[in-house]
Amino acid sequence: MAIASKPQLTLDEFLKLPETEPASDFINGEIIQKPMPQGEHSLLRSESYHVINQIIERQKIALALPELRCTFGGAAIVPDVSVFRWDRIPKTPSGRIANRFEIHPDWAIEILSPEQRLKKVLSKLLHCSRNGTELGWLINPEDESVLGIFPGQRVELYEGTDKLPILEGIELELTVEQVFGWLSLT
Repeated sequence: MAIASKPQLTLDEFLKLPETEPASDFINGEIIQKPMPQGEHSLLRSESYHVINQIIERQKIALALPELRCTFGGAAIVPDVSVFRWDRIPKTPSGRIANRFEIHPDWAIEILSPEQRLKKVLSKLLHCSRNGTELGWLINPEDESVLGIFPGQRVELYEGTDKLPILEGIELELTVEQVFGWLSLT
């Protein structure tokens, strides 16, 4: 179960703490440890960044990364999948990808685990929206739905054959049914 506590820590103090396994988020003054991923969660995360990267990485449009700590807007969060437009990917002077991402993702994807509270995960995506993220997905395996979070903190529900919103500039079409079809191993 996710552990939430009210530390008297600053963001800088939180970032100096040892990493936890699974990772912890620091948002709205709280440390919230993510639950250990289970089968559905792991497969949805893996397929999400794999399918997205098949379209965007070779063309250098953007890059999807799993479980990457992003520090911005007074918080340090670890979305299940973070997508960054190619020209926004932090790089070292030699051109290698940076280790620290002190910027918001352009697209943040979260997958709700059974022991997570919807409010906490939605709060993380709303924080992203308030701080420049163009698109958020909250994938809920239990009811096979996806919440889309847009600028201005607008939220829309997608189910069944609904086409999912995709980050502008990425030529990818997915329905909710296709996303949950990834869970079928037949």
